[in-house]
Amino acid sequence: MSALPHMVKSAVMALLFFTLAGVAQAQERVTFTSEPLTIATASGKTYDFTAELALDDAQRQQGLMFRKSMPPESGMLFDFDEPRPVAMWMRNTLIPLDMLFIGSDGRITHIHENAVPHSEAIISSRGPVKFVLELNGGAAKRYGIKPGDMVSSAQIGNRN
Repeated sequence: MSALPHMVKSAVMALLFFTLAGVAQAQERVTFTSEPLTIATASGKTYDFTAELALDDAQRQQGLMFRKSMPPESGMLFDFDEPRPVAMWMRNTLIPLDMLFIGSDGRITHIHENAVPHSEAIISSRGPVKFVLELNGGAAKRYGIKPGDMVSSAQIGNRN
């Protein structure tokens, strides 16, 4: 019976090690490239941003999680390869975000404003989209961005 406390202690230490290793791995960040991106509103105004690109599964899964802030004229563009219904959430996301759902042609089809940090509520694209652009919460209202406006970039493939 004297081996039992040692075995329990070893099991607890192993569990703690694997838990800490999992946390470290979860916080290990993937890297993103970025590119210029422009939003043209129906009123004729244009707004320039720098968008980090989430192009593969690891990048799309990490997104903007764990970030404490994002510069005002920045965002993240998620490319889903093919148009499809998309569902997003804010788990481990620390800042409020506006999510612009974008079709293959660069047209904004739906906007979800001020997504709540840490929320696990599902945010739907409300139909097939190829891209999602995340901007700081309030950006859509501040710039007057609405469904029907156009987003252009090299990644979207419609940059003039």
